[in-house]
Amino acid sequence: MEAHLAVVVLAAGEGTRMRSATPKVMHEIAGLPMLGHALATATALNAQYVVPVIRHEKEKLEPYIHTFYPQVHVSHQDEIPGTGRALECGLSVLPDDFSGAVVVTSADIPLLDVNTIESMLEVHLESGAGATLLTTVFEDPSGYGRIVRDLSGNFVSIVEHRDASEDELAINEVNAGVYVFDYDLVKTALSKIGTHNAAGEKYLTDVLTEIIKLGKNVKALKVRDNWLVAGVNTRVQLQQVSAELNRRICEGWMLAGVTIVDPNTTHIDVTAVLGEDVTLQPGTYLKGITSIGSGSVIGPEVTIHDSVIGENCQVKKSDINGSVIEAESTVGPFSYIRPGTHLGVGGKIGTFVETKNAKIGAGSKIPHLSYVGDATIGEHSNIGAGTIFANYDGVNKHHTTIGSHVRTGSHNVFVAPITIEDGAYTAAGTVVRKDVEAGDLAMNVAPQRNLAGWVLAKRAGTSSAEAAKRAKE
Repeated sequence: MEAHLAVVVLAAGEGTRMRSATPKVMHEIAGLPMLGHALATATALNAQYVVPVIRHEKEKLEPYIHTFYPQVHVSHQDEIPGTGRALECGLSVLPDDFSGAVVVTSADIPLLDVNTIESMLEVHLESGAGATLLTTVFEDPSGYGRIVRDLSGNFVSIVEHRDASEDELAINEVNAGVYVFDYDLVKTALSKIGTHNAAGEKYLTDVLTEIIKLGKNVKALKVRDNWLVAGVNTRVQLQQVSAELNRRICEGWMLAGVTIVDPNTTHIDVTAVLGEDVTLQPGTYLKGITSIGSGSVIGPEVTIHDSVIGENCQVKKSDINGSVIEAESTVGPFSYIRPGTHLGVGGKIGTFVETKNAKIGAGSKIPHLSYVGDATIGEHSNIGAGTIFANYDGVNKHHTTIGSHVRTGSHNVFVAPITIEDGAYTAAGTVVRKDVEAGDLAMNVAPQRNLAGWVLAKRAGTSSAEAAKRAKE
């Protein structure tokens, strides 16, 4: 742990341009809220203190922070507006004897990575600067603070867009909102700035001017990759940054040995893990804590969420959530695999099958048109087409147990709770209400009756009657 390093993540903004009931920093990109991306990067720096500063809708932010980043130190910004005040509030939670460097980032810059911050820190410490900041160049810098330099190219100040003169508005180098400060120096500088500007806010950018007045220089480093510091204030920008991150994720997995047929229609969360020689067909979405084993072929048109897919599986046109599909298994097309499903090695869940809380043994098959809920199925059993596991009696859910090497007929209904033991059979059209012992055949005894001449008598003149009449001639 870096004992002389603190990271402050600014997340107190209102985010009104998102036009959303969800706080801006809780909008997701590649499976994590933007706040999660920022905190993941901050904690990866191994700093002694990571301090998210929150204010607006803090009751929606705090549960997420405490659940996923319990080691951080949350700070609350008070009623004084501005990023300068946000940093002051963040520094207030640090102990009195803290000394060293303070990195300041924003929760709405989700692509900022550890390498960029570490390189920035290295320059800052080697140069002995009082502050170091990242800048970037935009063709359209509207809305951003402009970087003012002297004739030698040295940093002079940052001028916010609404306070800029006509000449300053022509500058296209802008502030990226990422800084490194000397702790003691930034505390002193913060005490000297006020809210005398067009927005009536305490600007963090004014700190840089004060640090220069205190006799220390400020380093302004241009970022070559603008996406690393791309801010998100609108849903348009959210989509743009999300698409770029997904492009990079797909590219990374392809370089690691994954075939992605169409990256434009393939979406992979940062939390997903893929083995070598996985193939992702078009329309594949891998979301949450999902892993795909080597050699598996996923897609087309598959969504997998918080699930484990083993090696050499095939999944087509299906939705899988909270489930485990073991090696050599097949799923789909048009399967709906709900949480709690566990399909054993070499198993099959086929066309138009829905499963939920179902443990299905190795080699067992549910080929088509069935619902399997709250059930245990042994090994190498076959569930006939159109089978329903009737697990709900209107009040409670009940469990069905199917043994190994069982063969069930088409259009069965298993009224839980029941047990069908190893090696048993059930006849087509059977409603099973009683347990079936090993090796038995369960069937409903209802002999078929054929009423002779019924169509000719009751449907005279129809095409069916005419066809029947011709067949009898």
